[in-house]
Amino acid sequence: MKVLIGTGNPAKLAEIREILGEIPGIEWVSAAELNLPEPKEEGKTLEENAIIKAVAYAKHSGLPALAEDTGLEVEALAGAPGVLSSRFSGKEKDYAANNEKLLALLSGKENRRARFRTVACLALPDGRFWTSEGVLEGTIAEEPRGKGGFGYDPLFIPEGESRTLAEMAPAEKNAISHRKRALEGLRPLFLALAKNPELLA
Repeated sequence: MKVLIGTGNPAKLAEIREILGEIPGIEWVSAAELNLPEPKEEGKTLEENAIIKAVAYAKHSGLPALAEDTGLEVEALAGAPGVLSSRFSGKEKDYAANNEKLLALLSGKENRRARFRTVACLALPDGRFWTSEGVLEGTIAEEPRGKGGFGYDPLFIPEGESRTLAEMAPAEKNAISHRKRALEGLRPLFLALAKNPELLA
């Protein structure tokens, strides 16, 4: 059975494929492979955006579709950038500008606690869907460090670590990440689909 991974972000697609790995009976396909347009993220929460994307991808592809939305929630900024994380600086996915703005807003602040939160959604073409959430607690570094990952990874130091996510090998990051925790919550559904597609019919 084919299952669509609904994202237009190549780095995120690679990370999701790595986390999910091979599930016998499931063939992962990407939105790019099917030439599907990326749905507009018009929700006010991560949950709403994940559902909007997964339901739209499932409807347009006729396949079960997985989508997710991730936000960085900084305690000293009352949870910002949150749902606006990818366009915090005003430009979509301008990682350097987003990081610069975050550091400027935290300048002089002692409280640098933050968390990454991911909501993943699996949707079926008939409109039904399931969601799962994953959280990674940590702090914001004083300056970007590391060349791996993407987004805010050069600034985010997971709890119990001295390195940023960008200083970790991909396998290390994926073993503890918010995205892995959210996706693992949906794994039983993927296994059920693979074993007997009619279970979700």
